Amino acid sequence: MPLSLVAALALAAAPAQARTQPFNHHDMVSMRRVSNPRVSPDGKQVVYVLRSTDLEANRGRNDLWLVNLDGTGSRQLTSHPDSDSDPTWAQDGKSLFFLSSRGGSSQVWRLPVDGGEPLQVTQLPVDVGSFKLSPDGTKLAVGMEVFPDCGTLECTPQREAERSKRKATGRTYDKLFARHWDTWKDGRRSHVFVVPVAGGAPVDVMKGMDADGPTKPFGGPEEYTFTPDSKSVVFTARDVGRTESWSTDLDLFVAPVDGKQKPRKLTEKNRATDTSPVFSPDGKTLAYLAMSRPGYEADRYRVILRAWPGGQERVLAEDWDRSAGSLAWSADSKTLYAAANHLGQQPIFALDVAGGVRQLTKDGTADAPQPAAGGRIVYVYDDLDSPADLFVMNADGSGAKQVTDVNQEALARVRFGGFEQFEFPGWNNETVRAYVVKPVDFDPKRQYPLAFLIHGGPQGSFGNHFHYRWNPQVYAGRGYVAVMVDFHGSTGYGQAFTDSIRDDWGGKPLEDLQKGVATALQRYPFISKEKKCALGASYGGYMINWIAGNWPDGFKCLVNHDGILDERMGYFDTEELWFPEWEHKGTPWENPDGYGKHSPINHIAKWKTPMMVVHGGQDFRVVETQGLGTFTALQRKGIPSKLLYFPEENHWVLRPANSLQWHDEVLAWLDQWTRK
Repeated sequence: MPLSLVAALALAAAPAQARTQPFNHHDMVSMRRVSNPRVSPDGKQVVYVLRSTDLEANRGRNDLWLVNLDGTGSRQLTSHPDSDSDPTWAQDGKSLFFLSSRGGSSQVWRLPVDGGEPLQVTQLPVDVGSFKLSPDGTKLAVGMEVFPDCGTLECTPQREAERSKRKATGRTYDKLFARHWDTWKDGRRSHVFVVPVAGGAPVDVMKGMDADGPTKPFGGPEEYTFTPDSKSVVFTARDVGRTESWSTDLDLFVAPVDGKQKPRKLTEKNRATDTSPVFSPDGKTLAYLAMSRPGYEADRYRVILRAWPGGQERVLAEDWDRSAGSLAWSADSKTLYAAANHLGQQPIFALDVAGGVRQLTKDGTADAPQPAAGGRIVYVYDDLDSPADLFVMNADGSGAKQVTDVNQEALARVRFGGFEQFEFPGWNNETVRAYVVKPVDFDPKRQYPLAFLIHGGPQGSFGNHFHYRWNPQVYAGRGYVAVMVDFHGSTGYGQAFTDSIRDDWGGKPLEDLQKGVATALQRYPFISKEKKCALGASYGGYMINWIAGNWPDGFKCLVNHDGILDERMGYFDTEELWFPEWEHKGTPWENPDGYGKHSPINHIAKWKTPMMVVHGGQDFRVVETQGLGTFTALQRKGIPSKLLYFPEENHWVLRPANSLQWHDEVLAWLDQWTRK
């Protein structure tokens, strides 16, 4: 398999002959993970977060590390038992602000880079969830969860204490959301406050807004920023009243740091999502990401340039049919760097303000680009057999070099399976791409069972990426061939390809999956035609249920993680209603056929394939009764089946011990049906 220069460099530090065992899920869970790189003001150093797994404590722990741009001088900056994250450089480059839970509360701290003890900057009565430093270095914008009708910060913990003393525990709701992702709502909102670095009273710049900023459940510091003069804050919020659970109308607002004026909406005209504001270094342009179709969470993210403070706007690279993310400006304000899914990879692109788009990286998954000294670009890179590390390249994409090697010792102990991408004519003979990962110690004369992995979303991609929940190398290490198809609806192949799954969940994707298996069996004769199992989560879990009734002879066994059984009921017990309303063209009472024609519950009579069902008790996206209903149907029909239930997990399995158990159980299930 040909490797890109970047991938070859990533493997160079761990020669194949030193890898002594097939990669497994214990190796995966214990891998150290790089994130949040921040280049120093002089562009010569990078601070980053390194996550290590504490199996005894059953959690990940984050520390701050520092490295020179050439890879020398690597050193650990923090080692506190509590997590340290979100590093931000002071303007002079002599200290770092960061978020830490040391002391029992999440607050902002400051650490001298050349040595010395960290000092606590904020001592607020509410946990700080995220923060940004102002350009003049005198203020912090912080995200905190508060009761929006409270007049002071102290009011929030006081109200929580009063609630805890009550004998009655009922809560009343008069609008949605009642619960979201994995949390029951209690009236608190995430608001952006401004706090002087030198100390002083925090100011709620969103005062009176019954909205979250950053947005829930995944919004962070990328959703707000100071204006170039440090006098105002631009932030993202969904301020839509009672329509919140079925609206994707996120807007950008601007508010003065003193809170004396109400926030002003900057994106009034667009009823779809506007987010991720980033000012150019010269302060003349605000760049942000915007979708154009209301109600659609997987629409293309266009890059909008807004003259500041004038307000004139234009779309950058309108003809570039990719969805941008991870925006960062070049030092001269002439270029924006963005990562985007592209044909099963995630390269970094350069979008020139004057016009034109250039692809800077090729294979693998690149993310978080940032300008550095000498016109170079720092970024995070991983692929299917390399966990993430920091890399640096020239502005034209040449001269890629690895900066960190955080898993050198761990990689030296394992062997990976080779991988390659292939393509085939899918639905309507349109080109569909897929990956195959061969078993470790592959022998072309042998026959291997197939682990057929189906991605979620459904607007997602099983690309060239080192995943920590659905890593195909785990199956390759167990002696399986892993195959992953980017069916119609996947991202990175143009917006029309992504859109094509709407109102057709069980149509085009199923045909692509069937043709993908057929192509793999014909192209790779070492895959057993009989010993095949399919696995999927979220939409992939739905597809497992759909396969059970519409491709019942396709596989020896199935694994369904957090998959929908009944599309109609799935609408009524989920939380983000914009998703099913877009996917099935309306509500169940407006378009009952849209919810019925591809609902797995209508095909249970044809089920016969052994299935393992996995579900999380805190999954409010696809609620646990969908999994329990699936298991009930399997048991009642006498189909060999097993239920794995995690009471404290949400739509994902995040705790290290639970991840290990998940893999132990799932791999044993595959072995049971393919290795008799």
